Parts: sequence; structure tokens; C-alpha cells
Amino acid sequence: MSRTIFAPDVLAGKRILITGGGTGLGRGVAAQLVAHGAHVHLWGRREAVLAEAAAEIGAGHRGRVAHQAVNVREYDLVDAAVAEIWDRHGPLTGVLNNAAANFIAPTVSLSQRAFEAVTSTVMTGSFNTTLAVGRRWIADGLPGSVLSNLTTWVWSGSAFVVPSAMAKAAVHAMTMSLAVEWGQYGIRLNALAPGPIPTEYAWEMLNPTDKSSVGATQSDQIPLGRPGTIGELANLTIFAFSDACDYLTGETIAMDGGQRLAGPNTFAGLSALTDEDWAAARERSKTASEAAKAERSV
Repeated sequence: MSRTIFAPDVLAGKRILITGGGTGLGRGVAAQLVAHGAHVHLWGRREAVLAEAAAEIGAGHRGRVAHQAVNVREYDLVDAAVAEIWDRHGPLTGVLNNAAANFIAPTVSLSQRAFEAVTSTVMTGSFNTTLAVGRRWIADGLPGSVLSNLTTWVWSGSAFVVPSAMAKAAVHAMTMSLAVEWGQYGIRLNALAPGPIPTEYAWEMLNPTDKSSVGATQSDQIPLGRPGTIGELANLTIFAFSDACDYLTGETIAMDGGQRLAGPNTFAGLSALTDEDWAAARERSKTASEAAKAERSV
């Protein structure tokens, strides 16, 4: 049962960019930010999906949701999109680096293209967006807040999702590094590391076989006995973007029901899968990817 935690205007005056905002965690969190007074800008690669998300989130909140189809892997495109926000809507106050790509696979089977598909979205995309916005904050003498959605793998690593673990660890390092470098400008950087939160596409990619739940998505190994919810992640995000914690910077906050302390918070258990199991996993992942691509053409 949902409860009202924050005042409905706690984010009034905030203008927040959310990458990967058309689906999953980004979309769910965006809805809660708008419901608490923020203006949000949704980024993603699929125009139709973004438009539908913006219409749904913006219902009853006229003029508070905008969207742009942007490939965060390309800095020039990111910079141009940020310039458009500044020109048409005014400066941002916050950024949520949420765009991600991931799938489970034996590392020896990965192609360079597969590796880059994950790392360029998570690591390069987060850096591109943070830099394009941060440069403008510094030039304009404005404070700002950057949040990045990571995982607890930034501390432990994780087998079978090596590109994602590497990329998210890089964003974790960026968060600590720029918190020091940009603190003098009033720019804060923090990150959130949620545990398992079921979302449609991501959950299929991380559970492509009936045996894959022996890893990081296994709820019965979480001390609190359940996965997290988008609402809980949204509450932490609202708090971080509010004016309640202006002295917090350089931190990655775990919100995983105690999973990383009790284990397993990684996919190490997948070492037991056979070649046949991995073949089945690839087929199910391929089906999920094709379904997602079909949506993009709608």
C-alpha cells in the first residue's frame, strides 16, 4: 500500500533530466518526480516510446514533461540536446544517469560489439551527459546535482555481467572524482545502488533460463525477503534531488534489502550452467531483444 512520504511540492522549481526515461526504472521514477513538483526531460533512443511515456507521466501536469530522442553514446548529440533544453526551457537543476544495457553471458563468448553496446551506454553515456550539463552549470555559475543509478557490483564485481560491472564501477569512480573536482562550483554527484527491482525487459535479460535465478535476482537470499520496488527507488531519488541533503556528495548509496551483506548479490551461481543451458539462455535473450526492437519500429 503506497503512502504519502513527501510534500507534493518538495521538488518544485527542479528541472531534471532522466536518461533511459522512457521505460523501466527511469519511467517509474520520472512519474514520481513529476508528481512531487519537478519538471522532467526524458531521454531515450525510441521516439514513440518516449512520446507515450511523456503523455502518460504528464497527464494532469501540463507542461511539466518533455522528451528528446538522444543516443547518449554520442557526445555531439548529447551536447546539442542539452543546449536545446537550456534554450527552450531553461537550465537543468539535476541529472539522473539511468540509461543502461545488460545481459548475462559467459565473458569468453562476448563479441567486441556486445561489450561496447553495454559499456558505451552505461559508462560513456553517463560521462557524456554529466559533462555536457556540468560544463553549462560551471559556465553559468549554477549549482547542480547528478545522480547515477548503479548496482552493488561496483563494490564486488559480478561474474557473467562483466561489461556492466566494469561500466558501472567506472561511473562509481566518476561520482567520487567529480564530487571533489566540482564541489567548488556547488555541483554534487551521488549514486544509488538498488538491488533487484523487477522491470519487464531488464528482468527477462537477466533471467533468460529457469536456472538463472540462482544469481543476483534471487529474492529468497535477500535478508528483507523480497525485491525492491520502483516506488522505493523513487523515494530515495526524490530525497537526493530535494533540498534536504545539500551536504551529501561523492557517495553511492546501496538500497538492496541487505543483499550485498548476506550474498549472493552477483551471478556467481551461474557457473553451474552447462553449454546447453547457455544456448537456451541466448535464445530467450534473442527473443526478448527482437521484441524490444519491434517496439521501436511502432
